[in-house]
Formats: sequence, C-alpha cells, structure tokens
Amino acid sequence: MNLEDIAAVYFVGAGGIGMSALERYFLSRGVCVAGYDRTESALTRQLAAEGADLHYADDPALIPGRCRDARHTLVVFTPAIPADHKELAYFRQNGFEVQKRAEVLGLLTRHMRGLCVAGTHGKTTTSSMLAHLLHESHVGCNAFLGGIAKNYGTNCLLSASSPYVVIEADEFDRSFHHLRPFASVITATDADHLDIYGTEEAYLESFRHYTTLIQPGGALVVHRGLKMRDDLQPGVRRYEYARDEGDFHARRLRIGQGRIVFDLVSPLGDIEDVELGVPVGVNIENGIAAMALAQLAGATPDEIRRAMRSFSGVVRRFDFKLNTPRIVFLSDYAHHPAEIRQSILSLREVFDGRRLTAIFQPHLYSRTRDFYADFADSLSLLDSVILTEIYPAREAPIPGVTSQLIYDRLRPGMERRMCRKADVPRIVEEGDFDVLMLLGAGDLDDYAPRLTEILRRKYHV
Repeated sequence: MNLEDIAAVYFVGAGGIGMSALERYFLSRGVCVAGYDRTESALTRQLAAEGADLHYADDPALIPGRCRDARHTLVVFTPAIPADHKELAYFRQNGFEVQKRAEVLGLLTRHMRGLCVAGTHGKTTTSSMLAHLLHESHVGCNAFLGGIAKNYGTNCLLSASSPYVVIEADEFDRSFHHLRPFASVITATDADHLDIYGTEEAYLESFRHYTTLIQPGGALVVHRGLKMRDDLQPGVRRYEYARDEGDFHARRLRIGQGRIVFDLVSPLGDIEDVELGVPVGVNIENGIAAMALAQLAGATPDEIRRAMRSFSGVVRRFDFKLNTPRIVFLSDYAHHPAEIRQSILSLREVFDGRRLTAIFQPHLYSRTRDFYADFADSLSLLDSVILTEIYPAREAPIPGVTSQLIYDRLRPGMERRMCRKADVPRIVEEGDFDVLMLLGAGDLDDYAPRLTEILRRKYHV
C-alpha cells in the first residue's frame, strides 16, 4: 500500500508510545485515525482530543465505518496484541493490509529520506538530539522517537516540507530490517535480546544485514571498534566516530562546573565550541553521532551549535529531577550492563567525589539470566546499590532467576540491599543520599514524582 492510497488507519494497541507517534503523523495528513487499546490513559485521552477515534473494548462492531474499506484502510498492530484478538481477526479475515509498527516506519522510509539510529544503547537520546538539531535548522524533519523529547513534550515531530524522517531503528524482533535508511548511525552492538536471537553471532549478523539496507548515495556512521561487520551497497559512504578518534570526534574537551564543551572534528567541516545542553559524559558520543547525521542532511555549523546547547534531553534518559549541592536525584532508562556501566561512569565524571547510589530494577527474566554477572560488575562501580524484584514485561518467570543472582556477585564489601519495589519510598524516606539514581526500563520510574517530593522535603530544597 502506498501512502497516497491510505484514507484511514486503524491502530490495534493505540495507546503505546511508539504507536502514538504514527497516529499523530497520520492525523497531520488529514487521514481518519481510529483504534483500540485495552485501557484508557492520559496518552489515549490526548490522542482523542487531537482527533483519534479510540475505544477500549475488543469488539469489531465498534470499528468506525470509515475504517471498513479494505482498499484504503491500513491496519497497524503491536506484537503485544494476543493472537485471538477479535478486531485483528476481523481485519485479517476481510482482506485488510495489516502491518506491524516497524513495517509502517519502513513504508515511510520509502517515501522520505530516512535518518535512522540503531544500536544496543544510545538510540533514543541520539535520535532525539538529531531530531532537535534538524527541527531547529532550515532543514526540518519528521521524527518518530522512542521517548518523550523534553524540548517538545512529545515523541513525534512533523514537517510538511522536509524530505527527512528521523527514526529510532529498533533491533528487537529484527524490526529495523523493515527500514530503508538514507543514512544511519550504529551506536553499539553489545549483545542483547538473546531470547530473540539466541546467540551473539546471530545478533551481530542482524546488524550486518541492516547495513545492506542503507540506500545508494547515503551513509553509515558507525562507532569505532564495534564487533559487527558491515556490508554496504555501492555508493554508500562509510564513516567512523568515537569520543577521541575517528572521522567524527571531539577535540579540546572541556569538562567542569556543570558544563561540557568541545570542538567537533568532522570531514564535513569542523564545528568549534559545541556545548552540551545535557552535560553528561555519555552525551559526548551521542552528540557526535547526531551532529554527523545533521551535517549529512545539510544543517549548518551555527544551527548545530545553537541547537546542541538548547537540547533539554529525553524523559527517563539522564532525567534530572533534583540537582543541588545537597542532593542529586535522577532517573535513567539504562537496562543493559553496558548502558549501566556507561551511565555510572558518566555520573562519576560530572559528580566527581560524591557518593553515588542507584536503585535498580532488572528488566526481563531472560536478560537477567543471560547477563547477571555483567550486571553485577557494572553495578559494583557504585558506592551503594538497592535491588528490587525483576520487572517481567512480556515474560513468564524463569525458575531460579531472581535479583539474588546479581546481588550475590556484587563487589565484596560494597553497601547493598534488596527490597520489594513497594518499599522503595520508605527506604528513600529513611536513608541518607548524596547522588541517587533510579535505573531500569521497568515501572520503578512511576515512583519518581513521589520520591522527588520526599527528597525535596527531606533536604529542604
């Protein structure tokens, strides 16, 4: 189905953060947008206010008439929808075009120039940075992000004139194989999602295949030293980047007094005195990658410099709730051992000499089983760690797999404890903290507003 043929789009699982961005895109095109979700939420209410026709019962009779023409209706669903879902069955039995969200993003990259950010970690921040750089430049962009960009309060940016679309290229379930990027960054290839891939070799092979999808005339910007092998079509330019070396890298790095400033060294033209709006060490490389793609898209040095300084970050990515001399409190989505290690080292760099505590909620039984020793190594970089029970997400429990596996392998002598998630507010109320971080991709972050108020009251800030 071509974009021009679509008169209506029906979303099965309309309340997801990724689905909502697509809903907003199609609403902006004047297309009928409708759908189902299991529960009403603040997001679904907002989408309804913007024009989406949503309901919360699995009943084919509730599908609007405008979404019943199979020739001009696209149906989008999330993998979380059960196989026996009645509405989904109705669409499949009646000859509708039914696609996953990733397939629809692939459709967009066939109609626009896709600027895609792939990698085990850093995708959301880097793609959000890139979207901000382009949005603030004369180039403009559409963007479909995996998190809420603080500058805009949304995960979706729209432009009626820009030929570019920024997409977070997710390797889970090989979703990124549906994309046809014009240019792509690959940030990292630390093995993950082994419940899907089985082995590290299969995971790396998935990234190799992804690189074959970059279109002639485009470019790959890959982090220097990754284990993966790329396989580019003729006419695709290849660049490397890193903090201190590569085609794109930082020079004259200045860190101190809550600021990070550096010069970008680039084969497309150096940019002096780039200041990070979110000054943590991990954002140096994220920023280098984002600026590389922004330059490839045509943003000017002055536009890039101004936008980097004004970038406010992403919700749950180094998301500072309090930042005072007495108490620092933040939330970070890091849920892979390499991400956690990078997060902790970045905080050490900015808050040198201060006592660092994290409350960590492991995400998925399978990931804990596969990487518990690596989790323990990364968390051992902290001064103190509090572990909660595992957040299961889509998984059933695995016998013998609990947070205890991580706890038992933490650095000998370090301060540690285990607790139920429900006890976290009480522990924060009773404890003494200097720099406190919530870590993980589960629902522990739901406590962030409550914990912020506890700490604000406790430390009189």
